[in-house]
Amino acid sequence: MSIRATMTTIDEIRDNFELLEEWDDRYRYVIELGRTLAPMSDAEHSAQNKVQGCASQVWLSRAIDRNGGEPVLNFKGDSDAHIVRGLIAILLTIQSGKTAREILAADPISIFDEFGFREHLTPQRSNGLRAMAERIKNDARETLASAS
Repeated sequence: MSIRATMTTIDEIRDNFELLEEWDDRYRYVIELGRTLAPMSDAEHSAQNKVQGCASQVWLSRAIDRNGGEPVLNFKGDSDAHIVRGLIAILLTIQSGKTAREILAADPISIFDEFGFREHLTPQRSNGLRAMAERIKNDARETLASAS
């Protein structure tokens, strides 16, 4: 069985996750997803981009595309922990490239729960995942507020 790690949709990630029955294999897959993240510059590894509430170091940067109608938020992410980089990759697959309203309407944590992460992440990692998801929603709220 061959599984590509360069996913473009959450449905592809979901399908691949279902193929992997053992959590050791799922963790390896998550780590591989983390390796597909676009690199962040040194400048993006700033205090402003650092996500508070994560046990590992996590950075999320956003770029706002205002060329269309409603602004679209594009995110980059990084962490010093391999598994967390993979969680970021899944989260960005769900949330990046969407409008602020789409981000606010989405419930990425429910997708992580669907995959079974609630039972397989430490409480610290679960809290960090929620902090990352909330940070993205806060960025979406700020974008909407500045657009009005």
